[in-house]
Amino acid sequence: MSDIASELARVREAFDKPTLRLLDRKWAPFVLAVFKSSFSRDRRSVACELLHAQVDAYLADLRSTGVDAPEKTGRALCVQWMNDLWLYREVRDAGDGSEEHYSLTSHALEALLLVDSLARDRALISESRLSTIVDTVRHRATEANPDREERVRRLDQQIDELTSERDRLARGGAIEAASNEQMHEGYANLIDLIQQLPSDFKRVEESVAAMHRQIVNDFRGEERPISEVLDDYLAKTDALMSSTAEGRAFEGAFTLLRNDTLMQGLKDDLETILLHPFALELGLNERRSFMSTVTLLRKGIDDVLTQRKGLTTTLREHIVNHDVVKDRELELVLRGINRELAVWMQTAGPRATVATELMPGTLEVEHLRERFYDPVAHLGPPALADVSDAAPTAPSLGDLRLQGGPLLEDLRDALVAAFGAGEAASVGSAFNGFGASLRRPVEILGLLQLAAQLNASTSPAELESFKTIRPDGSVRVFDVPRRTLTDDDMAALAAQNLGSQHD
Repeated sequence: MSDIASELARVREAFDKPTLRLLDRKWAPFVLAVFKSSFSRDRRSVACELLHAQVDAYLADLRSTGVDAPEKTGRALCVQWMNDLWLYREVRDAGDGSEEHYSLTSHALEALLLVDSLARDRALISESRLSTIVDTVRHRATEANPDREERVRRLDQQIDELTSERDRLARGGAIEAASNEQMHEGYANLIDLIQQLPSDFKRVEESVAAMHRQIVNDFRGEERPISEVLDDYLAKTDALMSSTAEGRAFEGAFTLLRNDTLMQGLKDDLETILLHPFALELGLNERRSFMSTVTLLRKGIDDVLTQRKGLTTTLREHIVNHDVVKDRELELVLRGINRELAVWMQTAGPRATVATELMPGTLEVEHLRERFYDPVAHLGPPALADVSDAAPTAPSLGDLRLQGGPLLEDLRDALVAAFGAGEAASVGSAFNGFGASLRRPVEILGLLQLAAQLNASTSPAELESFKTIRPDGSVRVFDVPRRTLTDDDMAALAAQNLGSQHD
């Protein structure tokens, strides 16, 4: 007999997986286009309400252009995709509370990777890909061979080859730089490998999440003694990552990925590749995506470790919150009910019933006092202490005036007297001759106000110093544009003084 029946069964099993079910649906191009537009390497999760709105907008755009699109709403489509195992919904902590987010499952990521590989023009066989295969096979063969002499021979061969190349370069040998075609082939090979990383990490996350759900369900439905349950689940926790194929693969990769020196070397090598002239033919997004490979690796590790931490936290909460005392009390109550039922059945007939209430009745109370009389609540506040003897001396009117604005009338009198006696050549020289009470910093503003009212001539390029005296006796010098007063200005000031005195 041929093996067609077994092969048909294997193919049908493959088509029943979510990845091929996604590619086999009528609206598969639309679904993949939505996933491609809404998610990216830097945007691995989207808030549920935001994704619903985005899908509605995509549907409206397609319908407006006459393209056939599903008739459901964005919310209904997202729920359907989540039931088909293409979307995964989880609750994440936000700044003002928790928020639900959608992320792509490993099945959706594999479907997108397959579509991208089919839509991209590239050579399936290249020198870079064959070299990668040969190097990997040689490395694994060396590790698999238990013959000590054979392993030493392989290592000596590698050392000789590397030493010979080093000596050639040290003697000034020519360095053959890789051509653009070779770099493009190697770059395409690396991109194929890098693009598989998100789905690989997602499969590990889903494996841990499935174990999480299984352990929680088993814990809740467990009927064995609590000590036996704890021993069993603690053993599962210890072997958490080694009990699945994905977990074992991740543990092996994690040993390399947590090496900071290796990660830094990988980053430096990526930068070196992009310094080759072939990188000028790459787009900005391609270079940025290529350089974020280390970030992609670290993010994948963090997501898996976060999922594993959630599992251990759930187990700890179940163990801590499992109250053995309450279980024993409930068991004693049930045993007492069984004893009473046995006594009652000795005299009760086969159809006897007892009216019992499932829930206790409520008390009919119109009002319950929440507060009772407290004599302390009706006492007046204590009398205020008399601290008038400690009060400082009240300031005088003169002290208060020194803290206020400019004394315009006194300034006009002093300014008229200074210019009338010929003791001042400018406003600044007149100010410096005033008494201490008229040489506060604020008096400068008063002089500028008087000069502005008189349209006094100003020399902006020439400055003069105003030596001010603050009420506390400190001295500060200000440089102000020089202003001079004419005889007409003095007459106007004198008239202002007379007017203010008559008022």
